[in-house]
Amino acid sequence: MPSTAPVATETASNSAASSTTTPRTTTTQRTSTTGEATTTTRRTTTTTTPRTTTTTKPRRNSTTTTTITTPRPKSTTTTTTTTTTTTTTTTVPVPVPGVHRPKCVVRIEPGDSLSLIAERVADESVTVDALQAENGITDPDSISAGDLLDICAGNDVDDITGDERVLPTTPPPPPKPTPRGGSGVQAQQQKLNELFAGHGLAALTVDGDSGSLTEQQLCAARVALNLPVSRADMEPGSAEEQALMSAGAVPIPPTAPVGAERWVMIDQTCQMMFVGEGSSRLVFVFPTSTGESGHETRNQNGSGVFRYDPARENGGWHNSTAYPVPADNPLNGNMYKPLYFDDGQAIHGAGYVPPSPQSKGCARLRVEHQDALIGWLGLRDAAGPLWDTGQIDLTVSVQGRY
Repeated sequence: MPSTAPVATETASNSAASSTTTPRTTTTQRTSTTGEATTTTRRTTTTTTPRTTTTTKPRRNSTTTTTITTPRPKSTTTTTTTTTTTTTTTTVPVPVPGVHRPKCVVRIEPGDSLSLIAERVADESVTVDALQAENGITDPDSISAGDLLDICAGNDVDDITGDERVLPTTPPPPPKPTPRGGSGVQAQQQKLNELFAGHGLAALTVDGDSGSLTEQQLCAARVALNLPVSRADMEPGSAEEQALMSAGAVPIPPTAPVGAERWVMIDQTCQMMFVGEGSSRLVFVFPTSTGESGHETRNQNGSGVFRYDPARENGGWHNSTAYPVPADNPLNGNMYKPLYFDDGQAIHGAGYVPPSPQSKGCARLRVEHQDALIGWLGLRDAAGPLWDTGQIDLTVSVQGRY
């Protein structure tokens, strides 16, 4: 810090003097640049030199002037100016060589998602939905690192292979799986097919649709398994469904006339016909159509078949005297190779066998089922009508109501 020694001056008059020193200003500027931001620091230093004050004191005939210089502290002013430069960067995907249009194809990196890729492309037309549609991606979370992705959406070209894009078509629904075990209509249909296989019944379509044919076979299974008989749907998980699923084969119905060597049991609730040999074997299970309202098939227990007509002169078709073709259902085709029981009712083949009662009192079978029944009875070669219960040897029981 500077200092000034006192000075004594003798003057001839009384006076006061003052002296002021002008400050000096120094400016220092520093500039630094880091990355994308530039910072400029400006430092201004103001230095004030000591102020000199002169005081004059009267002393008789002389004046003594004493100059006292008082140093003042340096005054420093620092000004800092910061300038920040913001740079916007657009990332251009690195083209993939060896593809049809390299600039339109990127390779998916670890940690990538379709949204991140769309952001990197920085094209408003490239969205997650557009990338999914262009690349046939159904699940946006299913992409894998290393896979190639076509990012030029909507140009009708596969930019990876160069193939022309084909508009997607709605594929047919996959076939419903065939259930094994389990519960529900499909499982029941599958089980019914297994149980009745080889007994003459056409297999059900395993589609989960509990229609009239499924109801008919469920009813037949209830009869055979000694469950309450009905055509109702079978409740999944119920006791009767468990009984159905646990059955290894179709047993002989407990109400069948097993005392006979060969027998037929017709259940009108189910519209089903069971055919067997004594208590040893269930041979056939056929769908049937019994008598409609006003012409009901009569319930009975153990009636013998007394007549068989092969109708050879008409290809097996017998024209009923009571209900000839014009009066009967034209779809019936009248009676094919009839087996008569109970005073004229018959088991016969027909061209139309619905799963409901629509005959004039007889029990209709499909033509191929009637042929199977006649063959099992050993009557295929009969030259004409037979009136011999011993030779025919068949007992018929009818039960239930539709």
